[in-house]
Amino acid sequence: MGSKRIEFLRGTLDMLILTTLSQDELHGYAIADRIKLISKEVLEIDEGSLYPALQRMLARGWIKARWGTSENNRRARYYKLTPKGRRQLADEVSAFERLAGAIFRVVKTRQEESQ
Repeated sequence: MGSKRIEFLRGTLDMLILTTLSQDELHGYAIADRIKLISKEVLEIDEGSLYPALQRMLARGWIKARWGTSENNRRARYYKLTPKGRRQLADEVSAFERLAGAIFRVVKTRQEESQ
């Protein structure tokens, strides 16, 4: 995408992190790396956004953490989704799907009008 940066909608970052953790227990860098990989490098999460989001989710009980050793033999904090986090993820995905559908309908209407 070059130097163009895509801004996240409010709440989207939490949804992406929760989705990523629904598949595996991961440390912070691995979460950001997985999102970047799956999005084909369109979505990049910087540490200044990632770690505050993880702390917020820990405080809300959506994830839990443990200390471990990363694949490059460094001490890392690993995060895992909790049952409360799974329910939150389901709620956020549902809300996002409604929002995305509404946006698509508006854009589609504009395209139909220009034909």
